[in-house]
Amino acid sequence: MQKISIIIRTKNEERWISSCLKSVFEQRYGSFEVIIVDNESTDSTLAKVRQFPVKKVLSCTDYLPGKSLNIGIEEAEGDFIVCLSGHCIPTNDRWLENLYKNFDDPEVAGVYGRQEPLSFTPPGDKRDMMIVFGPERKVQRKDSFFHNANSMIRKEILHKYPFDDKITNIEDRIWAQQVLRHGYAVIYEPDASVYHWHGIHQNGDETRCQNVVRILESLNGYSYEEMQQEQMENLNVVAIIPVKEELDFTGQKILLKQTLRYVARSRYINSSVVSTDSPELARFAVEEGADNALLRGKELSHDYVGLDMVYHDALNRLENDNNIPDILVLLEITYPFRDENLIDGMVKSFVRKGFDTILPARKETNVIWSQEGDRMKLVDEGFVPRKFKKAVYVSYKGLCCVTRPEFVRSEEIFGDNIGVYKVENPFSGMEIRDEWHFDQVKNILSAA
Repeated sequence: MQKISIIIRTKNEERWISSCLKSVFEQRYGSFEVIIVDNESTDSTLAKVRQFPVKKVLSCTDYLPGKSLNIGIEEAEGDFIVCLSGHCIPTNDRWLENLYKNFDDPEVAGVYGRQEPLSFTPPGDKRDMMIVFGPERKVQRKDSFFHNANSMIRKEILHKYPFDDKITNIEDRIWAQQVLRHGYAVIYEPDASVYHWHGIHQNGDETRCQNVVRILESLNGYSYEEMQQEQMENLNVVAIIPVKEELDFTGQKILLKQTLRYVARSRYINSSVVSTDSPELARFAVEEGADNALLRGKELSHDYVGLDMVYHDALNRLENDNNIPDILVLLEITYPFRDENLIDGMVKSFVRKGFDTILPARKETNVIWSQEGDRMKLVDEGFVPRKFKKAVYVSYKGLCCVTRPEFVRSEEIFGDNIGVYKVENPFSGMEIRDEWHFDQVKNILSAA
């Protein structure tokens, strides 16, 4: 069995790299090493990489695609070189051997595999991948199309014909053109497939693209539901629950216990962390099932300190302890009436639609005003019949906010691509902020 060197190029791939490496290290082909060539990542990419048995982590500054691959090839010990992007995820455990099986013919210089879209890939990109990466294997002797997001090449060929390390794009097609001119062949192998979150061309006419995608999906029997379900179960989803000690409020333990019950019922949350300034509440949280309780400094409990700083502190301490979340679920104990499927429904929608952040929200059809000094200003369209009004939503961040660590790390919480998860239960938005409100619902919570 010949040794294979898998070179993975990364640049801020924290969303994808764990799924990528997990799938790589599950391959049936046993003789391989993994080399990471990182282009100055500023997120948690390298922290996640360190959780896997990679052979080497190399750095590439002033990134160029051929240059980064050549850096990895120079350190590789394998007889064959695999080029894999850090945001590509092999679809099964035979991906590597399906690339390798094509090299019985000595005239084959390289093999590139299939790329399949995710459910939330833009229609234009999804269409392009479906058209370019079809179901039939191809032996190419004139067609120089080749793609290094997912490929395998003989190392001896790369010594004779290395990648151009000065061009900014298509180093793979230029290389293929060169080896074809010297009498070699390249092969497209559809059985060596990866999921790739973006496409190879720019997205075009949205409506037309959607129609093409719909037809291609029906013809080819694509189903992303099972893949998305597996992806969600492999992600590290961490819930963070902030609790501040309140001397004049006695209901925190009951509210915290209720919140932890919802967390325990979640299918996707891997661990829960309570951030508090109270040693007593920290002990209580662990007794009630929290996986960790972090005692934060009193300086984070002042009224003028926002929860963005509290979440940032908790995430920083988690990552320093080598718990690197893929997704964060932010919950406040002041919302005791969550629907049973709220958290998992939001995580599922978040992953399937590729949001940066998703918030629960209720559609508001009443007239909405804002106060400016002593006057009230109309915010929405006013007294228009409800069925003709534009949708306006009231969101409940504390009820459940699902977001990415990169935004909490920068103390922003929200990304630009925000999704809405509609809630219909009128009790969901009920928030308990003082003793009087707590007294109204205490019996309900105690019986829960």
